[in-house]
Amino acid sequence: MLAFLGFAMVATFLALMMTKRLLPLVALTLVPLGYGILAALLGHFPTAKLGPMMLDGLKTLAPTGVMLLFAILYFALMIDRGLFDGVVAWILRRVKGDPLKVALGTVALTLIVSLDGDGSTTYMICVAALLPLYQRLGMNRLLMTCLMLLSSGVMNLTPWGGPTARAASALHLEPSAIFVPMIPAMLFAIAAIFALAWHYGSRERERLGILTLEVLGNATARPRLLWFNGLLTTGLMACLILALLPMPVLFMTAFGIALTVNCRDLAAQKEQINAHAASVLSVVSLIFAAGIFTGILSGSGMVEAMSKSLLAIIPDALGPHLAVFTSLISLPFTFFLSNDAFYFGMLPVLSEAAGHYGISPIEIARASLIGQPVHLLSPLVPSTYLLVGLARVELGDHQRFTLRWAVLVSLALLLGALLVGVFPWQGTLVGGK
Repeated sequence: MLAFLGFAMVATFLALMMTKRLLPLVALTLVPLGYGILAALLGHFPTAKLGPMMLDGLKTLAPTGVMLLFAILYFALMIDRGLFDGVVAWILRRVKGDPLKVALGTVALTLIVSLDGDGSTTYMICVAALLPLYQRLGMNRLLMTCLMLLSSGVMNLTPWGGPTARAASALHLEPSAIFVPMIPAMLFAIAAIFALAWHYGSRERERLGILTLEVLGNATARPRLLWFNGLLTTGLMACLILALLPMPVLFMTAFGIALTVNCRDLAAQKEQINAHAASVLSVVSLIFAAGIFTGILSGSGMVEAMSKSLLAIIPDALGPHLAVFTSLISLPFTFFLSNDAFYFGMLPVLSEAAGHYGISPIEIARASLIGQPVHLLSPLVPSTYLLVGLARVELGDHQRFTLRWAVLVSLALLLGALLVGVFPWQGTLVGGK
């Protein structure tokens, strides 16, 4: 019953988001609370445990909420002060107002920046550089968030990315041994993303035409502080990559310095913060509401029950195809569950079962990575809230626009993996279960 409640809770939330029946903030709070109360009334746990569950979820996501708050304020300040005007002007001169080139450039830039393995940093840099360009050309911002998320999802498979590291840890493998054979499959997926960018970029070119744009000045820019802001941002990115301090602390410190230097008097500082207060509130409130969602989903035992229910219904006929089966279920289950729940809870069991058919743990580990482009659309992924917040789009709109393409890119990744043989289509029974 807990598994059913867990799946129903996630499905209810998604339905409410995609049909726009409730605000994400409200749905993330009330939907899990309702299902949590129902689970308690059915005797799965005492009602008194609901409060601690929700607090645990809030505590877990509190650092992320603080980081996003100050990250949005910091990059908003940098954009307002013209730090990225030069980048936009350079891109404008190269793309010459062609939406097709902008779409292709979005994928290329995100793939390069994603090499750092951190989705939040990638989104902050790429949105800051490209959002002004999309606005100037009148292009659909949902296209930008879609291409960035898909590109980041594929590059998230690097050994220093979260999924590969988790799979390696869960099955006691070397991350590089999982990753290197996956590179050709990743190229298949990247080709699919570029094809998608070409498709939508061509449509945007037909809708908007190839525009001649002048590089306009920024009324709030501070040319004299350009070098200071550039050095501060470069230093911040270096500290993030080197993990010298926790991300919330780094962004709080950087924003404090930037605000003090760029806005000399108290009134200007208040005005700068107030100008972006709505964007900050909408994103940070979602993060804390997601804490309620994840707290109840995990603390109630729903995640564990969902995992066991899946494993219990695997028919014997699927045994030889467990590698492909693992890759396919990674799409919905890394969406419904956290990466930790999937890789540390389900993957070892799947690997043990696959071993009876001569399918090695390293092949199951590679198969488990296929669903990552879909995973990033999950309401359990904090960086997705940052992406939609910076791009100023609705989470439900983003999910509805991107989901089918995320599935397509995951299938392209699967096709590439099967063609290059990084895991088998079919194993052979080598021992009794």
